[in-house]
Amino acid sequence: MDELVALCKRRGFIYQSSDIYGGLQGVYDFGPLGVELKNNIKKAWWESMVYENDDIEGLDSSILTNPLVLKYSGHEDTFSDPMVDCKSCGLRFRSDQVPDMCKKDDLTEPRQFNLMFKTNVGPIDDGESFAYLRPETAQQIFTNFKNVLDSTSRALPFGIAQMGKAFRNEITPRNFIFRVREFEQMELEYFVKPGTDEDIHSSWVQKRLSWWNDQGVPMESIELYDVPSDELAHYSKKTIDIMYKFPHGLEELEGIANRTDFDLGSHSKKQDELNIKSKVIKNKDSNSKLAIQNDNGDWEIPYVIEPSAGVERGFLAILNEAYKIEDLDDGKTRVVLNLKPHLSPVKIAVIPLKKNNDDIVKLAKNIKNNLQKLGMGRVILENTGNIGKSYRKNDEIGTPICITVDFDSLENSDVTIRDRDTMKQIRIKIDELSNFCFDKIKS
Repeated sequence: MDELVALCKRRGFIYQSSDIYGGLQGVYDFGPLGVELKNNIKKAWWESMVYENDDIEGLDSSILTNPLVLKYSGHEDTFSDPMVDCKSCGLRFRSDQVPDMCKKDDLTEPRQFNLMFKTNVGPIDDGESFAYLRPETAQQIFTNFKNVLDSTSRALPFGIAQMGKAFRNEITPRNFIFRVREFEQMELEYFVKPGTDEDIHSSWVQKRLSWWNDQGVPMESIELYDVPSDELAHYSKKTIDIMYKFPHGLEELEGIANRTDFDLGSHSKKQDELNIKSKVIKNKDSNSKLAIQNDNGDWEIPYVIEPSAGVERGFLAILNEAYKIEDLDDGKTRVVLNLKPHLSPVKIAVIPLKKNNDDIVKLAKNIKNNLQKLGMGRVILENTGNIGKSYRKNDEIGTPICITVDFDSLENSDVTIRDRDTMKQIRIKIDELSNFCFDKIKS
């Protein structure tokens, strides 16, 4: 983990937020390369969910959340952790995370601590006009269920996908970006007919494993955890956690839950007419019936299958898998990020052999601009004048292709292509570059 943290700061992937003022615990900023990698992960998820499935729609809902949403979802009552104080060291811990240095006799009785952030709404801070910063993206998907259904005329099964910020007031943020107070989620709520939920749940587990493998996180680094009944969330019929071998240990990367009819049932009006299977709070405030009429004309609440992953945890897993230290023939080593090309922050680096030769630099700029127009991602001009250092830097940040423009390029209209993973170099005509690079990046 220390090596990954050092790389992230050195190369501009991740910085401690407000670092010049001592930082803010559990909050991080994504730098020039980090924002590219993060956006590429989200793009890959969005394309796999929304573009590649004809039965899934997208949503981007608000962060500020009406308290009633989180009242009926159960968050106000259940979204909390038991906390204890250590009388000897003066620190506060989750009751299941007390360090060995604290003696049992020095601990207070556990007290529940709600993890949601509140903010005042309007000019008067009277404690009455407030909203929550959403602790998850899922609830606005459920409250928008009828809106999406009415505007798209969907039939079961269908899904609503959303990516966005969520906030949890973690008492002990830890392990770099693994557990933080401000993070992004990638969530799908897939609505199905009761009775089909178990098979569809199993199929989504396999789909998600395949997706992670496509991002460079192989099955050898993953274990599946079938959450036992006494550990399930109150809304869950069955949950499979995809557990990844992070640098700090085996932890959850993504959860795929069968949430049954709890969520739509919780937010519906006229609940007594809907044959809700889950135990829900009696809702006196909703003005909408979140149900679908079946073939017999009866109202029926769909079950929900939810694959839910954190962007930051995915970022950390992908970075951990890609990070390599390789021995070279000259006795030296190199650090290389073997990122999948579609995820690489920089797709192509164009490097003039001599930074003060106007003709070479001009040709390099033209090549860079033409490749940038292809829409593959970021293409940079690396005009340092030191080919060796440029190669090493781009290995370390995961750039799959380096293009060197030299004196022969001016005469023969060709360039040198260097592959990040093999370090092999080939000569290619400039007019063949577009197809070559496009095939490499999209592979």
